[in-house]
Amino acid sequence: MALGLALAQLEAQVAGHSGLTLGWIYLTDHYAGAAEAVLERLRERFPGVAWVGGVGVGVSGSGVEYFDEPALTLMLGDVPRDQFKLFSGLRPLSGFSAQTALVHADAGTPDLGELIVELAERTDAGYVFGGLTAARTRALHMADGVFEGGLSGVAFGAGVGIVSRVTQGSQPVGPARRITEAEQNVVVSLDNEPALECLLHDLQLDAARPREVLPRLRNTLVGLTDAGDTVVTRPGQFGTDVRVRHLVGIDPGRRGVAIADRAQVGAQLAFCTRNVEAARRDLVRICTEIREEVEPETQPLEQALQGRGADPGHPAHTMPGIAGAVYVSCAGRGGPHFGAPSAELAIVKHALGDVPLVGFFAGGEIAHHHLYGYTGVLTVFTHQR
Repeated sequence: MALGLALAQLEAQVAGHSGLTLGWIYLTDHYAGAAEAVLERLRERFPGVAWVGGVGVGVSGSGVEYFDEPALTLMLGDVPRDQFKLFSGLRPLSGFSAQTALVHADAGTPDLGELIVELAERTDAGYVFGGLTAARTRALHMADGVFEGGLSGVAFGAGVGIVSRVTQGSQPVGPARRITEAEQNVVVSLDNEPALECLLHDLQLDAARPREVLPRLRNTLVGLTDAGDTVVTRPGQFGTDVRVRHLVGIDPGRRGVAIADRAQVGAQLAFCTRNVEAARRDLVRICTEIREEVEPETQPLEQALQGRGADPGHPAHTMPGIAGAVYVSCAGRGGPHFGAPSAELAIVKHALGDVPLVGFFAGGEIAHHHLYGYTGVLTVFTHQR
């Protein structure tokens, strides 16, 4: 029934339209068990169209979010056939000059981080985007087939115009520090000082008052970057290269802290917390950058928001240069985090206008060659001029 309703909406839009080649489909995990049947029905209705997508705990479509309920979202495009190629474990990405790629992956895949880096290196731009499927049932991803484990997606050639940005959802609570001693996932020292002491100092906590310390630690995260990357781009705002990870424990014996990633000596670390206003500001920022890159002559988004009274229900401008968009956001974001149903997608719609958009809420977000957390990755496809 859900597929029938979605197809009925598409029918009116594609009537008389020829040349459809590529489709996107995202399902909430309620429909994971029907993924094969859904894909088969789509092939019957749109013969010759290649389909990519995945499963999330939520999906989105043009300004609306569907969280923890049965839902699916579809988008169709007319990408030239010589400008894209699907790939999966059964269909390696070879014999194609890829500029960039949309990738969906299973979080349980061994050495997933290395696979993402390898895939990015095989693109001319060194950039891939997408996310990890998220489900309480089957964490599936699709590329003209339904897969569990590994990764799949679609690579795009240089003839496909793409603009992509990462938006952060966390705010630093202390300075960026360099990891000077570490073992596995335990950071022993930062700037040659005990890491635990740095943590307590940045959070302004007293170790002698554990009832105050423990609740704050549960809500504390860490932002990591490579040695040469920028941690903070403006006061209180992380740069796009920061990967947010959980703080999973402390090591009183070595006065260290344990993080949900391998700690690399020389990398930079900043303690942080999730912050709704910081997430909102940064989402507006990336939408502004995309608007300015796609249509440089349009009114800046901040001015448009002021002119509209910051009402996300009214698009500031319909962007004629955008053909469609894909938005992958963290399962911990969306309306529940932003304070109202569909609030996150409403900001995007206000910025971009009523353009075709699909996406899902992931267990981890992929951009550049990194695996992120608590972020959003917004990618738009532009009309070639």
